[in-house]
Amino acid sequence: MPEQISKETVVKVSRLARLSLSPDQAEKMTSQLAGMLEHFRDIDALDLSAVEPMTQPYPLKNVMREDVEMTSLDRQEVLDQAPAAESGRFRVPPTIGFDV
Repeated sequence: MPEQISKETVVKVSRLARLSLSPDQAEKMTSQLAGMLEHFRDIDALDLSAVEPMTQPYPLKNVMREDVEMTSLDRQEVLDQAPAAESGRFRVPPTIGFDV
């Protein structure tokens, strides 16, 4: 019989993950994790030697459009309309830890 997950293990892992579980939650989580591990054991018991490994269940392809070079806004014209610009970039007020 494979080893079952214990409530103590669930409590220890939850503490390491900085999760606070009540005794009822720990009991429920232990039961749910034991059920998942049992399901994984069922999968491990299957003969999958003829199944080709895959990274995705469906074939994927890039669906993005072709990269086409186009004219864009004039940089200086845009910066001239900004409330503040500096060194060719928008100047914005600090947002963290600075008093201006």
